[in-house]
Amino acid sequence: MEFRLLGTVGVATETGELPLGPAKRRSLLAALLLRPNTAVPLDQLIDALWPEGPPARARTVTQGHVSRLRALLAQGGADEWGVRLVTRGDAYVLEMPESLLDAHRFDELVRLAHEQRSPDDAAALLREALSLWRGPALVGVATGGPLRVAADGLEQARISAVEQLARTYGEFGDHARAAALLHAEAVAHPMRESLAAALMRSLYRAGRQSDAIDQYHRTRTLLADELGVDPGPALREAYAEILAGDGPGAPPAKPGPQTAPEVPAPQPVRATAPDGPDLLPRPPRGFVGRDRELAALDAASGPEHAVTVLTGPAGVGKTAAALHWAHTVRDRYDGVLFADLRGFSDDDGSGDSAPETADVLREFLIALGVPARDLPETPGALAAAYRTRTERHRHLVVLDNARTAAQVRPLLPAGPGSAAVVTSRLRLDGLAVSELARTVALGVLDPAGSAALLAAATGAAGRLAAEPEAAARLTELCAGLPLALRVVAARVNARPEWPLSGLADELADEQRRLALLDVDDTGVAAALRLTLRTLPEDARLLFHRLGVLPGPDLDRYAAAALTGRSPQEAAAALDRLAGAHLITEPTPGRYLMHDLVRLYARGLARADDTEATDEALVRLLDHYVRTALLAASVTEPDDRPCCVLPADIRPDLGHPALTDRAAGLAWYAVERENLVAAAVAAHAAGHDDRAWRLAVLQWPYVVGYVRDDWLPLMEQGLAAAQRLDDPDAESRVRALYGWVLTEEGRLTQAIEQLERAPELAARAGDTSSEATALVNLAVALDRDGGPSTASLAHVVRAAELARATDDILTELLALEHRSRQLLATGDHAAVLDCTERGLTLPGASAEGLAPLRQILLRIARGAALHALGREAEALDCLREAHDEAVKRGFEDGIRKAKAQLERIGSETATGR
Repeated sequence: MEFRLLGTVGVATETGELPLGPAKRRSLLAALLLRPNTAVPLDQLIDALWPEGPPARARTVTQGHVSRLRALLAQGGADEWGVRLVTRGDAYVLEMPESLLDAHRFDELVRLAHEQRSPDDAAALLREALSLWRGPALVGVATGGPLRVAADGLEQARISAVEQLARTYGEFGDHARAAALLHAEAVAHPMRESLAAALMRSLYRAGRQSDAIDQYHRTRTLLADELGVDPGPALREAYAEILAGDGPGAPPAKPGPQTAPEVPAPQPVRATAPDGPDLLPRPPRGFVGRDRELAALDAASGPEHAVTVLTGPAGVGKTAAALHWAHTVRDRYDGVLFADLRGFSDDDGSGDSAPETADVLREFLIALGVPARDLPETPGALAAAYRTRTERHRHLVVLDNARTAAQVRPLLPAGPGSAAVVTSRLRLDGLAVSELARTVALGVLDPAGSAALLAAATGAAGRLAAEPEAAARLTELCAGLPLALRVVAARVNARPEWPLSGLADELADEQRRLALLDVDDTGVAAALRLTLRTLPEDARLLFHRLGVLPGPDLDRYAAAALTGRSPQEAAAALDRLAGAHLITEPTPGRYLMHDLVRLYARGLARADDTEATDEALVRLLDHYVRTALLAASVTEPDDRPCCVLPADIRPDLGHPALTDRAAGLAWYAVERENLVAAAVAAHAAGHDDRAWRLAVLQWPYVVGYVRDDWLPLMEQGLAAAQRLDDPDAESRVRALYGWVLTEEGRLTQAIEQLERAPELAARAGDTSSEATALVNLAVALDRDGGPSTASLAHVVRAAELARATDDILTELLALEHRSRQLLATGDHAAVLDCTERGLTLPGASAEGLAPLRQILLRIARGAALHALGREAEALDCLREAHDEAVKRGFEDGIRKAKAQLERIGSETATGR
């Protein structure tokens, strides 16, 4: 796992980049990575996300991004690398080995380079440090405020490393190399005088005195024009040295002994074929970026792997990338052939259906010089003639928009040194098997690439610069899809009088966005429709049902619930959709959709049979309810289930194996956003009996991460319970809702919720729920003003109710809280009675029911024994509690027991 700040902010894992999503989430990650292993207050994170000023719900939105980031890290295997995003009060800490952070490794390599005695060793370390940079620092985050300051600081560190490397080259006499290195930086930072001075000296020592003097005058003029200042001491001193011919290493420079002249890589020699074919269309206009993919095409098109499949989703720019690359390498070949196989064209009788392979072979043979009258008639003879014509020359063949491997094979060139590039929305795995084809995947553009494409396609850089926020919104709404960006550019160009903000507001409407991203016969929806038509029925059905999916992603079990089929069948359909790039698999077994693909799927679902889509939603909700109940049972095995399954729950089509506490918590983390979205969708669709359950069933995860913005979910659950007029449901939701409010310090609101919960539980006839609600109410009252007559009475009543129904677990909960109340009031003898009752209940032992509550009871008992002067008994009790907490990994128990032991040790040492 690698965390990246030096370029686009991201997280690289063994299975690829984590899909971080919007710029705000990248900004959050950047703010945490800039201070790893340090508590970053929530207010500072908000400042980083909204440098222009936070919106009203900034805390809620930030906490939601924290939760999603935590789930993404869990999906990426963060635990295996020792990475955890934890809550510390009103702050968050990204705990991690700092060696996983590229900025930390950069600093370490630069520091090591400073310590080297050998210039050669120092140069190697500095080159390695600078190779970690993949572009400007902190790309893809908020463009102002503290993150902008941090990005500037990182950039200054990079330039300092460049200057250090140039000095190192100068130490062993390679001044030409130093000058080349510094020149690129001086162009990017023309008013940094230290760079200009270093470049002047390197040019002079490399024998380029006139260039050095010219550099001085350009910089002097720029400083005067832009800042109204004269050159500083560093620049003047360098100029004086050059004029005087002073300084070490005066020209002519001698070549450094450690460096050898670079020998250019041999280029393929083009055979003599002046009239070779060239069917390549014109290069694409406005092409930007894609350096990594173009380099991969170069690497994959060697003689051992002459066939390359460029694959990606509809509208991602596969054809543009293939044509751009083909134009850059065309001179390496004797001829270039191109055919649009129209594998995803609309076969509607308009003449745009896929061409027959024989027709393409005829076109190729004519281009290769075969007279039309001499063309063979049968497909087999045409293929043989094509092989003969291509076997003695080096040809590049570009086959665009292929649908099957069978379309492609007869069109591959036969000659050694020839190459073929095939573009397709499908992976075409058959070519990898039969032709050893390499695959190059083309994804959506990052924010910087999207902005560059929009600027290039509109030709209106000034207009975009005048409305930077609106331009950023337009690129964000296109979600990095080049086809969408080009359509938006066409609309921008067609409306020169419109403000960009008006276009962005139009595009923000999800109901209209896909329609706005269609121009004539070209657009996102049309491209997706044609892709979907090529797939088998099971994949098409699943794609339609994905329009019902409320959350961001799913696994094969959720897909099975949506379609009503087995997980094995659902997995096969998911794989087909992934193969067609309609969904992606960023982590093994989990799939998500591009934003525009999701909108298209939702449109299909709305057009489908309403009863069928609603049934699909209910099956999905029931899958989440059933699995959440299982997760709760393995996470907190000693507690009663917080609800029962709905009476009309749909059959179980399969769920993940959750065998222990760690697996249960991991499932909650991964599915959190899905569960929250499912509760919202259930309430909106009138399935309130599912909505409130999806709220309360997350209680084990709520307990662990109580400050992670659970209030909207609690409000949703309460609204569902109230609409059902179900006192049992309402009491359970209010009990959890009030507890969350208590932990957030909103005690007035907490008490308001909790005061109603016991009465509702009593009306529902659930004594255990009534007792739990009374304990939660007592906790809130105690937090509000310390133990009172009312709160003490609530806990006593809770214990009596639990005892009357033989509910040992709830009685332990009441006794554990009562022991804390009695400690606070100083009634230490009563604490011993209370804890004695709890520790001797039938089945209540460290190895029996509720071991964690037993630990807390022992800690309270040890504190009371110490207060009564029974030191030896107190130490034994606390040590036993501490050891048991360590054994069970109970961090709260470890902390509390350790604090009591330290307190006793401190008082003993001071003689108190």
